[in-house]
Amino acid sequence: MEARKLRPVYDALERSDSAQALRECERLLHKQPNLYGARALKTFILARTGRIVEALGLGQSLLDTPKALESQHVQQGLSLAYRVLNRPEEEIAVYNTALTFAPESEALYCKVFMAAARSRLFKEQHMAAVNLNKLFKDKKYVWWLVISLMLHGKHSGVDSTSSQVQLKLAERMCEKALAEGQLTTSEELRVYLEVLETLGKHEQMIDVLAANDSLAAMVVNDPDLVTQNITLLVKTGSLDKAVDAAVQTLESLDNWADYKLYMDATVLSLERANGDEEAKKAAVSAICANLRRWASVRDRARGAKLALVSLSLRLHGAGYGELANAVVGSPGELIWAYVDEFQQKAICYSDIVQFINAHVRSTSESDLDTAALEFHAESLNARLRDARDASGQGENATQAWVNLEKIRYLLQALRGETDPKAWVADIEQLLEFALTSNAARKKRPSCSDMAVIASQRIIQSAMLAYGDPSKRDELASALFKAACVLEAAIQHNGESFLLRLYSIRVYIYLSCYERAKSNYEVLNIKNIQHDTLGHLLFGQGMALGCFVSDLELCYDGVAFYDQSRSKIPREIEKVYYEGTYSNVKDFLEFQDNLSRSVQHECTHRHALRGEAFEHGSDKGILAKWREADVTSIKHTEKTLNALHDNRDVSVMGLLTPADLTQWNLELLTRATPMPGTGWIQAFSLIPQLMNYMVCADLDAIETALGELATIGSSSKSTLSTQDCVLVRGIIDIMRVYIQASNEKESVDEKLGNLVDSIHALLPSDQFDTEPDTLGMLSSLTIRNASVATELFTYALSLKHALSAQRLAAANTVGSALSQLRKSALKSINLLRGWIDKCVRSQIDEQWLRSDDELYSGITQFMLSRQKQSVDIASKACMMSWLRSVKNLLAQWEQCSL
Repeated sequence: MEARKLRPVYDALERSDSAQALRECERLLHKQPNLYGARALKTFILARTGRIVEALGLGQSLLDTPKALESQHVQQGLSLAYRVLNRPEEEIAVYNTALTFAPESEALYCKVFMAAARSRLFKEQHMAAVNLNKLFKDKKYVWWLVISLMLHGKHSGVDSTSSQVQLKLAERMCEKALAEGQLTTSEELRVYLEVLETLGKHEQMIDVLAANDSLAAMVVNDPDLVTQNITLLVKTGSLDKAVDAAVQTLESLDNWADYKLYMDATVLSLERANGDEEAKKAAVSAICANLRRWASVRDRARGAKLALVSLSLRLHGAGYGELANAVVGSPGELIWAYVDEFQQKAICYSDIVQFINAHVRSTSESDLDTAALEFHAESLNARLRDARDASGQGENATQAWVNLEKIRYLLQALRGETDPKAWVADIEQLLEFALTSNAARKKRPSCSDMAVIASQRIIQSAMLAYGDPSKRDELASALFKAACVLEAAIQHNGESFLLRLYSIRVYIYLSCYERAKSNYEVLNIKNIQHDTLGHLLFGQGMALGCFVSDLELCYDGVAFYDQSRSKIPREIEKVYYEGTYSNVKDFLEFQDNLSRSVQHECTHRHALRGEAFEHGSDKGILAKWREADVTSIKHTEKTLNALHDNRDVSVMGLLTPADLTQWNLELLTRATPMPGTGWIQAFSLIPQLMNYMVCADLDAIETALGELATIGSSSKSTLSTQDCVLVRGIIDIMRVYIQASNEKESVDEKLGNLVDSIHALLPSDQFDTEPDTLGMLSSLTIRNASVATELFTYALSLKHALSAQRLAAANTVGSALSQLRKSALKSINLLRGWIDKCVRSQIDEQWLRSDDELYSGITQFMLSRQKQSVDIASKACMMSWLRSVKNLLAQWEQCSL
């Protein structure tokens, strides 16, 4: 009967029609107020539509009526509601209450367990597992209990007494399972090993891995377990056994982790040999012979020969340089032997870069081995000439040239090359091959790689030559040339991730958001990439006047985080039911890192920031700030320090070690600092202050204002210049409000300062007759105008708040803002007209047709051989700037006083 009554509600929910579902609930409850199933579903609908307070109140009324939980419809609706509300304790309470009516329900006990497991409630998870294991004799519940004990023990603090008790109990249960034949899968074995690892019992782990023939066979057939066994042998000092185990597995498997362990065990064994030089030589000779034997086997040469390079460097680092040179070979010779054999493979540079770096910086990261550096330079030069000459002989030959060009780039950085000319020497050869050669016409991958290298060289040279702020126009000109090269290369290979990535960075540096966004969209960023790569573009539109399009991107990111809150818990449930227990730790760590993600916080704050630009009536604007959830975005020093940074800054395909900051293009191409905890706190405080202002909470304003002022003065490394200006402007707005709240004081002075500071950010009124350089347009003009627009939007809320609170200063503020708006519309219109009329020709005159001695060759090449790409880049800049200015105009026009 109840199911039939509730069917219209379920039908509406299946159609995702929450409004209709709520109406159906109301209709049912009007007829039958105690229809608990309808109340539970209404709770769920309220939770899903953001009416949190109502949902919590209605849900609690059902929890306070135990008889209601007898209904499965109530159990389902209320548990879903609490899951949406992220209230796992209440969800567990639903199931526990339901168990009083069905004490033998295995399904309900499993739901209690899963609710706790999803939410990291390890104590509750442990108790649920105890009940399942006691009441229902199923092997999987033994392992659910073991995992629960282990997790509870780990997260209680491994050194605590209670933690040790739980871990030892888990160990005993594993021992019993092994003895009774209940340990039958590699996943169960991994659980046992993790328990022992947590207890630090490495010898026992080795014993377990060989406890019986079945387990031994399991280990042999699982490469990860083989590697773990060798690792344990090294940890416990069983070096001979570790060597034997490594040799045995490497006879059939080509696993780099096993090569490294083999080398670890060998180098450690040399230390044990003390003064026995013959024993040392024998040990090194043995590993060297094995590596050379494996290197002679087809399809295995790469790993084994890299291991020879690594072994030589390790021996040198451990003080056995003479022995290494005599038996293995010198690091430099082995490195170039490897390059000679594998330079035709795209992976060659990625393989060898760490070893060149280690060889040149073997003494310390700051001191260079000049002899090693000179050796590599000499080894490169002859090969590079030959590779250039042979580049027309096919893809293998061209790939060899690409790898050698990458090594040339690396050696220049390691040498500390600061001459801008040196970075673009011979660059026309790279451009010709990448963009106009037969290989380019055939769209060979090596051409895209060469185009990236050419772009990297131009950018590096530009940053060295024009990094000083006073040379911003020259820097813009150089970066525009890089944009032209990237556009030309993208015409040949639009699927290249790196070409798009560098294009995004260059265009953002030139204040061209729309073109950067179109490249970002081609990358098809989705799922976890919103967290790892969202930093490339999220928030950049806010700084460049493209508020709405940036807000839409941020909403995509917010949707990912919201979906992950429900998706990851489902995956955790799946892990337990399928018995893939080794994934539990990974999913919990992933869930934890995502919930504490820096990018999550940044994306959310950008979205809040963008919503400030949504227009409406004065009452609507005030209601938005009044109803804003400012509690959940509050941070303390502790919560900020607990954030986890998942942002991937390694995707830029750097050819240099990241710690060489002067040659780190990921750092150099950041148009603004990467937002950090200071930025997050600042943009958490701004909406809080707006809420306090609308609610007339002067005490809260004073407190938050002090915090914001501190951040503005102490977090300049994570705040851009415009962010700092915005923070100061918000402080000025709040000071005007505080002054206005005391009607005995005049706001004229503080209001004048606020208006003047916003006006100073607007484009010059003389833009039509005395245009600024393109360098200013591509750096400060649009960014400053965007800050002015954002501050005016917040100042508008100030005026509405003063009017709503019937404060006398409202008219004064309104009049001042009205005059400011007129001035802004005039100056931005002039800027728009100048861009329409002059920018395209200015780009040609100022940026491309200069006689700059550094880049004249590049300019001539692009104009004579790739004019279409120059036109594309020029149009992209102009249209992006124009779009930003039009957006700014629209924002000022729609701001109603």
